[in-house]
Amino acid sequence: MEPPPAPAPAGPERLFDSHRLPSDVPVLLALLLYAPVGLCLLLVRLFVGLHVFLVSCALPDGPPRRFLVRALCSVLGLLVWQSRPRSARAPVLVANHVTPFDHNVLGLLAACSAPVLNGAAGFVCWSRGFLEVAGAESRAELLEGLKGYCSRGGNPPLLLFPEEATTNGRVGLLRFSSWPFSIAGAVQPLALRVWRPFVAVVSLGPAGGGKSGGWEALGLPLCSLPFQSVAGASWVTELLWTFFVPVTVYQVRWLPSVHRRAEETQEDFARRVQELLALELGVVSTCLTAADKAEHLKRLRHHHPASRPPPHPSEPSGVQPPASRSMASPEDVRLMGMARRVQEVLPQVPLAAIHKDLAQTNCVDTTIANLLEGRVPFVPEAQTTGGLVAAAPSACGAQDPSTSRTAPASGTAFARSAEARQFSLQERKQALRDQARRRYTEKYGTAHGGGSC
Repeated sequence: MEPPPAPAPAGPERLFDSHRLPSDVPVLLALLLYAPVGLCLLLVRLFVGLHVFLVSCALPDGPPRRFLVRALCSVLGLLVWQSRPRSARAPVLVANHVTPFDHNVLGLLAACSAPVLNGAAGFVCWSRGFLEVAGAESRAELLEGLKGYCSRGGNPPLLLFPEEATTNGRVGLLRFSSWPFSIAGAVQPLALRVWRPFVAVVSLGPAGGGKSGGWEALGLPLCSLPFQSVAGASWVTELLWTFFVPVTVYQVRWLPSVHRRAEETQEDFARRVQELLALELGVVSTCLTAADKAEHLKRLRHHHPASRPPPHPSEPSGVQPPASRSMASPEDVRLMGMARRVQEVLPQVPLAAIHKDLAQTNCVDTTIANLLEGRVPFVPEAQTTGGLVAAAPSACGAQDPSTSRTAPASGTAFARSAEARQFSLQERKQALRDQARRRYTEKYGTAHGGGSC
C-alpha cells in the first residue's frame, strides 16, 4: 500500500491575511458594538503604555523586571503564557514570526536579544527593544558581529526569526534563511501562536486584496473605511490595534535544542529545524520567502479582482483563453508562464492539469514532481514529435517506447515477484524523473531555475 501523497505547499494568499476586519456578519456586528469600548480602552492603554515603557527603561534586566513588565502588559491586553517551560539552553533562539512585537513578548519569558536587521537605528531601535550591532553595514559584517556577541560569555542568547517576514501563523512557514544557523552549532526553536478576537493579528493587503465579506453585506463601501486598507501596516498601526482589541494572547512552546550534525550544511540544518517547528505548530513548510511576500503585497496594492472579467461558463476555471490573456491579472500571467515551463518538460500533460496544480503549489519543481509521481491525475495528450512522454504511473502503467532510450532494461519484462515489479516501477519512475530534470536543465541552465518556487 503506497503512502498518501504529501500535502501541496500553501500559496501566499493563505499565509498572509489580506483583510484585518472579519468577513462574517455576526462577528462584524459584534465588532461594531464593541467599537466604543475599544476606543476607550485605546486611550487608557496609551497612557498606561507610556508608564510601562518608562518602567522597562528604568529597571535593570532580570526576573523582577520581567515579572513586573509582564503584569503591566496584561493591563495593555497582552497575555503571555508558555505551555511548555524552557528546559535547555542554547546560544541562539529561533522562532516563527507572527507580529512585530514577537521579540518583546519572548523577552518577557527569558532574557534574549533580537538584533535589528531592517529599519531605523538609534533611539527607535533601542526603544523597540532591538539589539544594534555596531559596524554591521552588510550581511557578512552583521554575521561576524553576531558570532562575536555569542562568543563573549555572559551575554543573553540571540533571538532570530529565520523567516525574515511575518505570516498569519495558521497555515505554513516561510522558507528559513540559512545564515542564522551558521552562528552557533546549536539552536533552540520556539513555537509561537498568536490569537486575538474580532480582527486578524496582522493584515497586509488593501481592500482589493481579498473578499470584502461583511462590509458589503451591510452595504458599507470599502472606500469609506480607511482602517480596512492597511497595505504593509507598520508596527505603530499594529500597536494601536493591540490596544483596541480586548486581548491578544501569545502562546509559547519551548522545543529541545537542536544540534548541527557532522557534515550537515547550513541549508540542511535550517530545513531540519523548519520541519521540526512546522510539525510542532501543525502547519506546512513552504518554499516561499520574504521576497515572495513583498511581491504578493505589491500585487495586492495594484490589482483589484473586480477589474477581472468573469470566466466564460464553457471554459475551465483555472485557465484563461488566449483572447482574454491581455485582461489577465499579473498572478494569472505568472502562473501561465510557469505552466508553459512545466509543459516544455512534460509536453504530454494537459495545460489545464498543470495550471490547476500550480495554483496550489506555486512551484515549478513541486508540480513536476507531483506529475511524475502520479499525485495529479490527468489524461495524456497526443505525443508530440521529439517530446517526452511523461504520463504519471497512476495513469499509464506500461513504459512508453519514446522513453526506452533512457529507461532501464529491467522494466521491459513483467517480473514474477511483487518485489521485482515494484523495483521495476521505481526504476521507470526514476528514469522519467531524470529525463525531465535533464530537459529542464538544458532549457534553463539549472535544475532549480530562478523563480521556480
